[in-house]
Amino acid sequence: MFIALISVAIFGKMQAQQMNFHDFKAETIDGKMLDFSTFKGKKVLVVNTASKCGFTPQYKDLELLYQEYGGENFTIVGFPANNFLRQEPGTNEEIKSFCEINYGVTFQMMAKISVKGDSISPVYKWLTKKAENGVMDSKVSWNFQKYMIDENGNLVDYVKPQKSPTTDKIVNWIKG
Repeated sequence: MFIALISVAIFGKMQAQQMNFHDFKAETIDGKMLDFSTFKGKKVLVVNTASKCGFTPQYKDLELLYQEYGGENFTIVGFPANNFLRQEPGTNEEIKSFCEINYGVTFQMMAKISVKGDSISPVYKWLTKKAENGVMDSKVSWNFQKYMIDENGNLVDYVKPQKSPTTDKIVNWIKG
């Protein structure tokens, strides 16, 4: 019985760790499916965004970060979400236009999703549940929370919304 329980515990842990960021697919802001396995070999910064938030100007720093480090080894994926005080009320088309016109966003933006609650997207369920990602539990506390994914699709850490995307923690991780 003891060995069976240990086997279940180990197997369960292995299952959770077998799933990684590269196993997901999601819809882009343009309505196309994106297979995240295309990010293999790149560090990925995943950010939940909103157009009517006090942190919305972080789009500028995200784009600067992408312009400086984006390419073969690093990328950014933005997920618009309307979970906090309805600060992302727009359609995908409106969000895309807002990002391009106001901040010149060229990094990958995804279709609007939910980052918490009963309707949480599978990607964010994985990001926030240790049972899914094998690393840590976290709670998306507001818009512009930043999750760091390594080249192998594993969750590394996250940075709270009030911290700039250009914080040393993120820049040093990208360079490391």
